[in-house]
Amino acid sequence: MLLRSKNHASRSLMGFLCLYGMGMAVAHPVSAQSGKLPLQDLSAFREPGQSWSITSDASAKLDNPHVLDAVAGTGVLFNMPDKKHPGKDLFSTQEYGDVDIELDYMMAPGSNSGIYLQGRYEIQLLDSWSTKVPKAGDNGGIYERWDDSRPDGQQGYDGHAPRVNASRAPGLWQHMKISFLAPRFDASGKKIANARMLLVELNGVTIHENVELMGPTRGSIGGGDEKATGPLRLQGDHGAVAFRNITINKPGEARNGNENNRTVDPILVDAPVNTILRSFMDVKNNKRVVHAVSVGSPEKVHYTYDLDKGMVAQVWRGEFLDATPMWHERGNGCSRPRGAVQLLGEPFFTLSKLSSPQAAWMTDTTGSGYRPKGYVLDENDLPAFRYQVYGTAVSDVVRVLAEGRGIRRELTVAAPVEGLYAKLAEGTSIETPSKDLYVIDGKSYYLQVDDAGGEKPVIREAGATKELIIPVHSKLSYSILF
Repeated sequence: MLLRSKNHASRSLMGFLCLYGMGMAVAHPVSAQSGKLPLQDLSAFREPGQSWSITSDASAKLDNPHVLDAVAGTGVLFNMPDKKHPGKDLFSTQEYGDVDIELDYMMAPGSNSGIYLQGRYEIQLLDSWSTKVPKAGDNGGIYERWDDSRPDGQQGYDGHAPRVNASRAPGLWQHMKISFLAPRFDASGKKIANARMLLVELNGVTIHENVELMGPTRGSIGGGDEKATGPLRLQGDHGAVAFRNITINKPGEARNGNENNRTVDPILVDAPVNTILRSFMDVKNNKRVVHAVSVGSPEKVHYTYDLDKGMVAQVWRGEFLDATPMWHERGNGCSRPRGAVQLLGEPFFTLSKLSSPQAAWMTDTTGSGYRPKGYVLDENDLPAFRYQVYGTAVSDVVRVLAEGRGIRRELTVAAPVEGLYAKLAEGTSIETPSKDLYVIDGKSYYLQVDDAGGEKPVIREAGATKELIIPVHSKLSYSILF
């Protein structure tokens, strides 16, 4: 376990913004009308190419590269280039200067796209699911000029790699927030300040902060000329991609987030080797897990286990933990994930004895004989969690998948219990795109049933949510892909 405390570059951001606005001979660039882009049709864009359409949703098959499938309806901007519908970049009819943008996007397996601010400054979109150390060309990277004279003698893009790979799997919706400051010009039209990406967040993780853009990305509009305003440009000629919930606002709170106002050096816990830390952990709807065990891996995929419920409460990709709330001054006992978090539902017991597949799930331990027995470590310092329930012993082993694509969980019940079920997942929706594969909670993550002992999962209603449950006899294994 490696602890480190560091200063955030964001502390100087507000001072920079004050200086940036001084001495201007012209007013700040004015953005067009703010708000959510209407996606009932393509009227918000000029001359859309044949590959673009409006749908109600999109989906992908993990084994089918470069393909997204569409669902009829409205609300989603869908791009599926092929031989009959050649790809073409899409430009908004309105132009923007300083702007805050928030949107969801979905990548096809192996796909490539991009978001260009003012049609000139690109944030890369890419299927970087299994990338451990991202580069400027990976998902969320910032491209700049093509450099023919790099010191290493190699040609390539100059740019800025995201701080961490916060990407999700292809076919899942990802969320990005961008706060952009346009270049400044004096009264004669001479550029006097470069454009900046003040803040870029991917799936809830800050991946860029206060990045000065020395020039536009190669292939940008206007032959590389920079101006005070320009259209939003979505790359459509490199692969299948979908967008929804595109909101474009004048600059606001996105550039003045909590991190910018932070005055305490964070106490960070890294996981260069398999690492375990016990703490309190706040999960879905601020429910607090008081006996939480967080397990970190050098593959940069981590999870939190709830000892009181025998449940995997959350998984995340990125760095390990921020222990500042726990260890700064008197502390409150809590740690926080430092990555793109996927919550796996409000705290619930993994195993419950049901009189029928429709019976209510266990909400407390009355009559179950539930007793947590902690965990034991293997030769690689990885835990196997143990507990007793309904008179039998249970072993719960969680391991990170190859290439950091998620986790695999194996439950072993020592003696059969009549009517014993496992709850695999819960969410607003549960879809089944293929045999043994489920897409959970509005395409937030995948669940792959690996070995069900011959049993079949059941999708059932549970109030406003759906649950995926399955009978358990001796062994059960499944994977969470995110």
